[in-house]
Amino acid sequence: MSMEPTSIIQMARGAVIERIDLEMLRVMENIQDLNTEPGKARQITVKVSFKPDNSRENIKVSYQVQSTLAPAAPIETSLYAGIQNQKLFAVENVPQVPGQIGLNGEEQEPPKLVALG
Repeated sequence: MSMEPTSIIQMARGAVIERIDLEMLRVMENIQDLNTEPGKARQITVKVSFKPDNSRENIKVSYQVQSTLAPAAPIETSLYAGIQNQKLFAVENVPQVPGQIGLNGEEQEPPKLVALG
């Protein structure tokens, strides 16, 4: 019987390569997600652990493949705060005057009022 040398990555009947490819898909989907910051680095980590028995002849090999993705970018808005009728209030700032028609043809809705007590 002739045994051809192979890579440790090709062991486990190709399951390690399948896991790497699966994590690669997750990384590529994360890169294309417009809710993430494009300049953030993504990673795929392959951890290989070896645990020999007492005879040192049989070695259990364990693979762990995981990706580190970019988190969703923060969503930002701004508020205007004030006091009216002796109550604190806050409203979300909107880009135009409420009721005004924008260049896209849509009417600006009134700002959202934040309930404060």
